[in-house]
Amino acid sequence: MKNIKNLYFALPKQHQIIITTCAVIVLFLLVVPLKSSKQTTSNTVGEFKVGQRYQVATPEQASSTQPSASIELPDTPIESLNDTEIPARELPSNIEESSAQLQWQAVKVRSGDSLAKIFKRNGLNATTTHKVITAQGEGSKSLKKLGVGDIIRIGKDQQGTLVSLEYPLSKNETLYVNLQNQQYHAYKESKTVEVREAIAHGVIKSNFWNAAAAAGLNDGQIINLANIFGWDIDFALDIREGDSFNVIYENQYIEGDFIGKGNIVAAEFINQGESFHAIRFTDGAYYSADGRSMRKAFLRAPVSFKYISSNFKPKRFHPVQKRWKAHRGTDYAAKTGTPVVAAGNGKVTHATYNKYNGNYVFIQHGNGIVTKYLHFSKRAVKKGQRVKQGQVIGYVGSTGLAAGPHLHYEFLLNGVHRNPRTVKLPDAKPISSKYKQAFDVIAKQRLAELTGSRRIMLSMQPSAE
Repeated sequence: MKNIKNLYFALPKQHQIIITTCAVIVLFLLVVPLKSSKQTTSNTVGEFKVGQRYQVATPEQASSTQPSASIELPDTPIESLNDTEIPARELPSNIEESSAQLQWQAVKVRSGDSLAKIFKRNGLNATTTHKVITAQGEGSKSLKKLGVGDIIRIGKDQQGTLVSLEYPLSKNETLYVNLQNQQYHAYKESKTVEVREAIAHGVIKSNFWNAAAAAGLNDGQIINLANIFGWDIDFALDIREGDSFNVIYENQYIEGDFIGKGNIVAAEFINQGESFHAIRFTDGAYYSADGRSMRKAFLRAPVSFKYISSNFKPKRFHPVQKRWKAHRGTDYAAKTGTPVVAAGNGKVTHATYNKYNGNYVFIQHGNGIVTKYLHFSKRAVKKGQRVKQGQVIGYVGSTGLAAGPHLHYEFLLNGVHRNPRTVKLPDAKPISSKYKQAFDVIAKQRLAELTGSRRIMLSMQPSAE
């Protein structure tokens, strides 16, 4: 080392400067990368953030163009991973949970499905099915009858135990079944339905149904509108071109989203120049503007029909028996399976089958009135059963002596056949006197709204010029 030092000082001054400069540069290059490496290592370990994703290149990927592998860090500081168990995520206190997160499945109900079948397909046993069906609280019995196409959400833990179940009962109501303290508990939650009123106006050009559909009413509302005025207007024979209607009805929303159309709250029908009005009261029934019930004691036609295939006649040529005989009822042609309802409250005296009437039902009403319904494809009531007006008692068919699917309907008063379409029907009870004042306020408001909507619609129609 001493010889090197002597040799260095023996060199010319220029050479000493060059050697010193080179030594400093080499030393700098050695020291700076070392510091950077230490700093990078420190950042890699000390500056990771909990819950963040970081890209780490694997050895195979370091020399390729493939994306680097991703690693998700646990929700626990790195220093404590070797000392403590990773805790479960915090869940609502009413749900029992043994893992960090539930595994959810959305299951669609198939034809013929039961809860037991759905659970079996998804790895749940009969014991779980029983516990869920008998869960404490309200609503679990709804799971005994599932609707085809409904969606059931099933939440399991990592051991495959059912922890939570969700089943929508309607557009605004959902059933929840949760595991709590080793036992299932059921409850329902309902969302608030917002109601906004809308108006519809139509003028009949070809037929009532097309005009109502063009006005924006759905099938249920069209049928309801016909039923409301069906006591006063025969929609099969009384409708004329130029007849018109105005309707105020409800639109329903949940959290701002439209979910469907609701009740008709007021309606006006102008038939052959005569005006009829109907107001819905808080009891759900419809009344005329002066408080008389829109319903009569009996329905004119107990089925939604396409047309009358045969009227009440003292003499008619029978299409099957090929002979002339009295036709003591009205035949309403309709599709097989169309529901038929009781024309009024009463008791079923006959519900059976014979080769002439096919499947048939007779109902005894008060005041010596009997109604008869023939040629059902299927009966929906039994002998001795009490029924209410509008209750389904059977379905249109062509059993017995019938040329095609239709309802043969008879109306008897004290044992004498009367024409169901023309017999005088007594009015139902008017609105109760204790509610009359409140109804009058509503009726006045609704009539003004109907008048206003009619004027608006008429003003929007193009002029005749």
